[in-house]
Amino acid sequence: MTRPESAARSAGAPPEPTRAGSTLAVLAYTGVVASLMQTLVVPLLGDLPRILHASASNASWVVTITLLVAAVATPVAGRLGDMYGKRRMLIASTIPIMVGSIVCAVSTSLIPMIIGRGLQGLGVGTIPLAIALLRDVMPPERLGSAIALISSSLGIGGALGLPIASAVTEYSNWRVMFWVAAVLVAIATALIVLVVPEGTSEGPSGRFDIPGALLLGAALVCLLLPVSKGAAWGWTSGSTLGLFAAALVLLLVWGWWELRSPEPLVDLRITARPQVLVTNLASIAVGVGLYALQLSLPQLMQLPKALGYGLGQSMVMMGVWMATGGIMMMVISPIGAKLSAARGPKTTLVTGTLIMAAGYGVALPLMGSIGGLVVVNIICSTGVAFAYGAMPALIMGAVPQSETAAANSFNTLMRSIGTSVSAAVVGAVLAQMSVQMGSHSIPTEHGFRTVFLIGSVVCLVAALIAVLIPVRRAVQSVPAQPPETAKAFAEN
Repeated sequence: MTRPESAARSAGAPPEPTRAGSTLAVLAYTGVVASLMQTLVVPLLGDLPRILHASASNASWVVTITLLVAAVATPVAGRLGDMYGKRRMLIASTIPIMVGSIVCAVSTSLIPMIIGRGLQGLGVGTIPLAIALLRDVMPPERLGSAIALISSSLGIGGALGLPIASAVTEYSNWRVMFWVAAVLVAIATALIVLVVPEGTSEGPSGRFDIPGALLLGAALVCLLLPVSKGAAWGWTSGSTLGLFAAALVLLLVWGWWELRSPEPLVDLRITARPQVLVTNLASIAVGVGLYALQLSLPQLMQLPKALGYGLGQSMVMMGVWMATGGIMMMVISPIGAKLSAARGPKTTLVTGTLIMAAGYGVALPLMGSIGGLVVVNIICSTGVAFAYGAMPALIMGAVPQSETAAANSFNTLMRSIGTSVSAAVVGAVLAQMSVQMGSHSIPTEHGFRTVFLIGSVVCLVAALIAVLIPVRRAVQSVPAQPPETAKAFAEN
């Protein structure tokens, strides 16, 4: 009696080693491509008003809309993945990125570009979906390293995307950048269809929580919009304070609804478990620490040497130096997985946040040279690789398999909130500590030192929060396969 391979797949059995390796490669590639969208338009920021015939304030929506859409779409994609299949939702998440890239490539004005960037934001949910799918299809002995790699792809793609986008922008037409993105995503979609198996689907078969999704989406928009635009609107303006108040009310209403719903978008009772709750709090702090580096180092590298603290690098060379962080994440991710296997993911998370804090600390004496900033980038990226690989492992060790995608998506949302807060804080600090030179406002050396100090303190806070995570013993081992899965795999 030999059951066909498809039967073993449907029962949740791990694929053969060759299939497992190809599955991991495809999911890692997809995660990197999806995260490329974060830094895709960074080299264009200064030229967007001219390209789109819009004011600088309106052109900034090209960045803001991606953030807002990603925040709303990520928990929705995770819940749908638990209900209807993670592979299916992976494919559904990549298609909007491809369509959005094409829309951006042919745009000649602001509105189409905003629509295209909004569609690209729908793809951020691919990373937590991929992490959740790994729990279903990877052999237990390879699960830890696979999770670390996929989780780090968010930082890897962001770091590698910067030099690629910079080179394309400098040596070719900016539209080529979006056409290339569309082709990369099309390849990812085809590979998922051809290579990636479907994971187990143990979620409820009932209806999707539409009211919960709408309430959470509205609350996140009201929260993140003033965080992103507060510096331009004024932090004490009626619009800013009104949206923050609306966000608080909507979050309370959403929480009340989720606790009453028989099939909630996010199971708050599971989210409130100490291990999940504290890990999510640490994720916010890690997001703040990560993005502060990505916002400050490129600016410092490109400022003129005549200032005395700028390093005078071109856009392309800045991208090359920043890419060292992405390369380091790829190298360190397997090491972080081994540390998690030996000492538990909590230890890895604490280690990562402490390394990030140390990286910001050494930035203060090393910021005067390009080599020093590369060292800072490598140290901080090492810490990010440890931390990003550990957080999904902590989350998945505390939730049932039927909640894996939703729980990981919510954790990704917490990181996104951290990066949004970081952007607001760093932007406010550098704007406040700046000097006017002609028509340009230039951040001062003291402003950058303040950002590095804030980054170090925030990472130390993240380490303290991580120390307080109450880890169950079961978390430190890979979840066992269910009896029917083990039987199906053995019979093959």
